[in-house]
Order: sequence, then C-alpha cells, then structure tokens
Amino acid sequence: MTFNRRTFLQTATAAAAVATTPTLTSTARAAAKRLPIIDTHQHLWDLDLFQPPWLGGAPDVLARSYVTSDYKKATRAVNLAKAVYMEVDVNPKNQVKEAEHLIALSKDPRHPTVAAVVSGRPGEESFAPYIKKFRDNTYIKGIRQVLHVDSAPQGLCLGEQYVKSVQLLGSLGKSFDLCMRPTELSDGASLADKAPDTRLIVDHCGNADPKAWIKNSEGEPWHEVDQWKRDIELLASKKNVICKISGIVARAPKDNWGPETLAPIINHCLDSFGPDRVIFGGDWPVCRLVASYKQWVDALKAVVADRPYDEQLKLFHDNAERLYDI
Repeated sequence: MTFNRRTFLQTATAAAAVATTPTLTSTARAAAKRLPIIDTHQHLWDLDLFQPPWLGGAPDVLARSYVTSDYKKATRAVNLAKAVYMEVDVNPKNQVKEAEHLIALSKDPRHPTVAAVVSGRPGEESFAPYIKKFRDNTYIKGIRQVLHVDSAPQGLCLGEQYVKSVQLLGSLGKSFDLCMRPTELSDGASLADKAPDTRLIVDHCGNADPKAWIKNSEGEPWHEVDQWKRDIELLASKKNVICKISGIVARAPKDNWGPETLAPIINHCLDSFGPDRVIFGGDWPVCRLVASYKQWVDALKAVVADRPYDEQLKLFHDNAERLYDI
C-alpha cells in the first residue's frame, strides 16, 4: 500500500479528520490490533459449481474460483471470528442451488462462514415462493440484488412488486442489502420509508468513490462529494437502515492510496449512522483489485484508531453479531 506526496497533500484535510478524538491508552491500542472480526461481506465462488455470468468480463484477478481455503489464507493475518457470505449474482436459475450450498457450508464447523445473504429478484412475482422456502432457516439472513448494473434501471427498487417483496422480507425476519449507484441513494431512503419493518443494509458506504475526494484524479469519479454526503445522511435518518463499511478500497487509485484516501468516506458514514448501526465487510476477493484483505483491514483500523475502543469493537464484531444474530 503506497501513496505519494501529491496524494497526501490532496487529502490532508481527510487525514486531519482521522485524529479528532482523544488518544487511546496504550492498552486499548494493543487490544485494537487484535480486534475480533466478523466479516459481513465475504464472497466465494467455485466455478465447478457456479459460473456467475458477470465473471466473463471480469479482470483476470477475479476470473478464477475463490473457495474457503483461499479465504482462510487471505484472512490468516487478522483475527477473523466468523463470516457472512454475500451473494455473487449467480444465474437466477441457480439461486436455490446457491442458497442450499451456503446452508451446507454454514452448518459445517470447518468453515468460517456461519450465515449467508443470497441472490434474489424482488421485482418478480416468483420472489415470494422462493424466499418463503427459507422463512424458518436461520442460516439465510437476507437477500441482495445488485442495482448498479445495466439490467437494473433507476427506480427499479421502488416498483410496486419490488416494494411488496422487500416488505415481505421484513415479515420473515430477513434483511435486504442496498448495493446501488451512489447517485441513486435517495431511492434507498424512499424504500426504507415504504418498508419500515425491513432492515436495509447499505453496502460499500453507498458505493462511494474515493476519487471524488482527490483533485485532478485519473478517471471521472462516480458522484459528487456533497450529493453523496447528503444522501448518506438521509439514509442514516431512517432507523431501519444500517451501513456496511466495505468495498471502497476496490475503487481507490491502485498503488497510490493510503488510509487518508478512504478516511473522509469512512468517517462520514460512521458519524452519520453512529456506532450502533455500522458493520465491517471485507468484500474479498473483490478488494484484491487494489488491496489485500489485510491491507484493507489495516487501513480501516488506522482511520478509526482514535475512536473509543468499544466503538471499534462494535464496528468490527459486536454489531454484526447482534444484527445478524450469529
């Protein structure tokens, strides 16, 4: 993980924001280094079982199988306690197979995976009978459909059938992950109002793009800073919404980033949602586009290092344990 002087100067304000709370004691800092981690965003794909359609155009680093043994190697340098699998946009015809496969993994004590958020298409009438198959299954915690792809036009999640399905998830005690374009986060807030009894989980800090905070960055950022900030605050005002601190490192400038590059995004989410409605996600192996698992964890720990130890523990472990009931 490297960053040059230009990037450092461009993000100096963000770096200063990291150190705004009282310094922890040396004992607390030592404990923070070995914080137990519950990873709420673990991807796995075994190409002998599933061939997610999007992998056909994926970068080489992702175009291979990633299974539990790979995940264990990636996380051995951190104090991983448990992991929650996150769906990988399998072909819809494989959704039940994906769920059944993850139930088996979660039951097996040899795997760190203890629960799963699986694929689903809430906009379709077939969604209700599909999710009801797992209504009493304690390993299936929720549903996600990625909403920032070409096949998901803006406003999809606010359609009548979609809203009805998300409401159903709440009645079944299941959650719904919001993984959407950062320019459309207000749709997520509207969905939260329409399904107040369903927990919505904002993935990847609302898909914030670190390049938006870097002057003269290479490539056009995905959104404007002020608009993203307002929409995160709007989402945070909805009591049934929580935020996953994940994913953002994959959009950082490769070989030219550090904790201060990510700090303005992380700090705004933590300050907006508060210490009890934030959870950690590794987003492995997608994070490997820019960083190793440990590099991402270390960067996040650096950003939150001066926050109270109990808040760090909630972010990395306790909130996930409580919210996912694992």
